[in-house]
Amino acid sequence: MVSLYPMDQDKPILLSGIKPTGIAHIGNYFGAIKQWKDFQTVGSHQCYFMIADYHALNTVQNAGDMRDLTRELVLTYLAAGINPEKVVLFKQSDVPAHTELAWIFDTITTMPYLMRAHAFKDGEAKNKEVSVGTFNYPMLMAADILLYDAAKVPVGHDQKQHIEFARDTAEKFNRIYGDTFVVPEEFIVPDVAIVPGTDGQKMSKSYGNTIPLFSSRAELQELVMGIVTDSSSERPENVYAIHKLVKNERELDDLYEEHKGKYKALKEALVEDLDAFISPMRERYHELASDPRTIIDALEKGGQLARERANVKIEEVRRAVGVS
Repeated sequence: MVSLYPMDQDKPILLSGIKPTGIAHIGNYFGAIKQWKDFQTVGSHQCYFMIADYHALNTVQNAGDMRDLTRELVLTYLAAGINPEKVVLFKQSDVPAHTELAWIFDTITTMPYLMRAHAFKDGEAKNKEVSVGTFNYPMLMAADILLYDAAKVPVGHDQKQHIEFARDTAEKFNRIYGDTFVVPEEFIVPDVAIVPGTDGQKMSKSYGNTIPLFSSRAELQELVMGIVTDSSSERPENVYAIHKLVKNERELDDLYEEHKGKYKALKEALVEDLDAFISPMRERYHELASDPRTIIDALEKGGQLARERANVKIEEVRRAVGVS
């Protein structure tokens, strides 16, 4: 059996993941993957990056779509610079302990507690029929985090509640069964702003306002020219907010001053700079996509490493609750 990387044994664990529910966009990159690359480069943590496919089952309920979207997300991680030689890149479904631990957590969790979850409250407010999977989502996420004794979990401001659920669950389990889990901390990158979509709202697949991460030049042209602007302002703020992700703000201030009120020229400049930023990743994406073994090898290696750590933890949990 392959062992976990010896040089990482004494480092704290950092875990994060993305659901395979759609095509990755620049908001995913700047909101998550860029920070993952930074941690990978610094080497301060053992990094576990997950394809959260069991979570995605709440919305993706077609087997072919799930396989295609999973493949797409692995390609995205790799093309964007995540290195499976330096991190553990794995599919949630390749580690059975995730769902086993979620069930164990269910047995110490009350329904009123889970009714506090944002996803459940949002569904109720919209008079939706909420699935058990959506209702129970926080417990599976707590299992994802606690299974690896993750010390840090990078999240956005809107995801802090997930870490609160994980912390509460760890503390409750430890009180009932003895000291078993590390109580995790959220890690919110302070200088990562919400990336606006083409309509000015937060960039999100659900809003249909995204700029795909590997867009062609022609696609960038169409999407950027369609960005909603406020004609009463001398500077198109939605354009500027995206632009400053890929270009130095001092250079941008000069550019936007020079073209004050000239929205078309500023959008064309954004197209140029986005294309220059995306091109290397786009080329890498197409190169990787031509070799199916790339994905298979990365997931096989990462899955084995994730299972190795998870199996040790779940056996500790089994002993704690008395089923081992």
